[in-house]
Amino acid sequence: MNDMVPMNAIAPLPDMTGGGVSKSLSRRAKAAIVVRLLLNEGADIPLEELPDELQVTPTQQMGEMRLVDRDTLSAVVDEFATELEKIGLSFPPGIAGALDALEGKISHQTAARLRKEAGVRQFGDPWGRIRELGPEKLLPVLENESVEIAAVMLSKLPVSLAAELLGRLPGPQARRVTYAVSLTNAVTPEAVDRIGLSLATQLDAQPKQAFDDGPVERVGAILNSSTSVTRDDVLTGLDETDQGFADAVRKAIFTFGNIPARIAPRDIPRILREVEQPSLVVALAGAEAAGFAASRDFVLENMSGRMADQLREEIDASGKVKPADAEAAMSDVVAVIRQMEQSGDLLLVVEDEPED
Repeated sequence: MNDMVPMNAIAPLPDMTGGGVSKSLSRRAKAAIVVRLLLNEGADIPLEELPDELQVTPTQQMGEMRLVDRDTLSAVVDEFATELEKIGLSFPPGIAGALDALEGKISHQTAARLRKEAGVRQFGDPWGRIRELGPEKLLPVLENESVEIAAVMLSKLPVSLAAELLGRLPGPQARRVTYAVSLTNAVTPEAVDRIGLSLATQLDAQPKQAFDDGPVERVGAILNSSTSVTRDDVLTGLDETDQGFADAVRKAIFTFGNIPARIAPRDIPRILREVEQPSLVVALAGAEAAGFAASRDFVLENMSGRMADQLREEIDASGKVKPADAEAAMSDVVAVIRQMEQSGDLLLVVEDEPED
């Protein structure tokens, strides 16, 4: 016997009337015999996936039956096996099964409309769906729901996840929710299921984000590639419009001037290996005039003495560098640092935290 039998094969209760000793048996009796045999063999039969009436039928029939002789059992098994061999393709039952099979292949809006029109629930176990979500998505829901709903939600989540969420709530709210957990003994399974469905629907109803990154990251990336004049002008305007947003953007920006504060000294040699020598020389030669003498000194101090002396000679030989050329060269150095960070080869130091 196979360990897994398609529910389609049992749910319709096929008319297995191949003749012989099982000919007089009803379809219900044959289905009950097959189910009983499969269970005896340890097969996985997810009867709970069937509609209620199709779960009731084999259960009632099994309650009416007592003994089946070996000849009858053999005949029923042969007929059932023949029916299975005739199946070339099976489809999930009902619109709910079809939508589950097409998950991710059709738009969320279309799937939601079809579920609503067919009157089918979106989730088998809504709490299983909720447990898959991270704390960032669950925290806003927890903050905005009543303490009773929040208490049920925490009770259904893994302990580690529930503890993390509770730790992120303000103290007074966390205490109210914790107390509400002590009052959940009288909550019925049906109520918990309805709460789970409501929360899962609410979470899945959130509109799909058009951008992978947030506004701070997007503005920061744009300003990273802008000239210093443009960058300073935009940040000044943001200061006047939204000081908090402007401060967040400044933290997301990385310029040549941020090198001493955000690059660990040990990483300088690795970065310089990726920077083309002409760009490095021009960037360092024009750093002082651009107000970035500290960045130049930081770079020279954190490489081998021989290489630093060689670079100083090349900087002196390059003479006065045009501001546009210096800015372009410094942008090349910053681009290398950004690329190394994005690929995971470099970890920038957070300015608000002391370096280890």
